Amino acid sequence: MRPQGYYDRPDPNHAPIEGPFGTIPPLILALAAAMAVIEVAFSLGATGLVGGPQAVGWRIAAIEGWSVVPAALDRLMVQWDWPVAGRFLGYPFLHHGPVHAMFAIALLLALGKFVGEVLHPLSLVVLLVASTLVGALAYGLGVGANYPLIGAYPMVYGLIGGFTYLMWLKIGRGGGNRLAAFRLIGVLMALQLVFGLMFGGDPAWVADAAGFIAGLVLSPLLAPGGASAFLERMRAR
Repeated sequence: MRPQGYYDRPDPNHAPIEGPFGTIPPLILALAAAMAVIEVAFSLGATGLVGGPQAVGWRIAAIEGWSVVPAALDRLMVQWDWPVAGRFLGYPFLHHGPVHAMFAIALLLALGKFVGEVLHPLSLVVLLVASTLVGALAYGLGVGANYPLIGAYPMVYGLIGGFTYLMWLKIGRGGGNRLAAFRLIGVLMALQLVFGLMFGGDPAWVADAAGFIAGLVLSPLLAPGGASAFLERMRAR
């Protein structure tokens, strides 16, 4: 009989490698590095320091070719235009500017470290891909205007879903109020509401919320022990 809490511990056989960035999983570091390199290239190109005169339009061209818009989902579902499918995994690597990218990368590193210390690397891949895809699909289905969806935030919100579930487990083991696990998502959604009222609504919140839900729903299945451990915890309550 395994001790209580066994399934909530990090898997020692798949622990992230210690290095100059601590225990941040290599996958998270690779994603963050790719986003940073792309943003640096766009920013330098906009100033004319690299790429020549045509580099000024690199960001706009990338957004036109790789962002998710409702029309792209229509082309995929109605016309079976499969090349469009690349947008649904490519959009997290594009951002509106340096500040938009820096916040996304910082959250990705912080949350990826916490969640990646518990999940198996393959489970982490599933969580990131699922939250990215679900966010894009929800955006394509739920937003009417062809405003482009870009940025790593649906992926980040998927990690927030994983973080929320892991905190729910941790707080429950300590006998605390499990609702406290939802504090982070509550604060972020409140901030989004405030900024929306101040500067106008951004439909990207649809993708963010969908990414969070995907991460929260999948985490019980992806955490060590999977569905069997989750059911065991539910029976023990």
